[in-house]
Amino acid sequence: MPKPIFHQERCKACELCTVVCPKKLIFLETRFNTKGYNPATVRDVDKCVGCAACAKMCPDVVIEIEK
Repeated sequence: MPKPIFHQERCKACELCTVVCPKKLIFLETRFNTKGYNPATVRDVDKCVGCAACAKMCPDVVIEIEK
């Protein structure tokens, strides 16, 4: 099953990925990355369908979809 991988240190918390996820599985963490942003992550990786909408939308290439 496809699995999203988030490079959280690159995330600037723009939330674009949270908007495009058809399953609404992506959210911002409460902790901060080294840049001072709350990085995005996936809530339940097993429910991800691997559509890659989040990865395509991300302007900072934070998300990869591992097949």
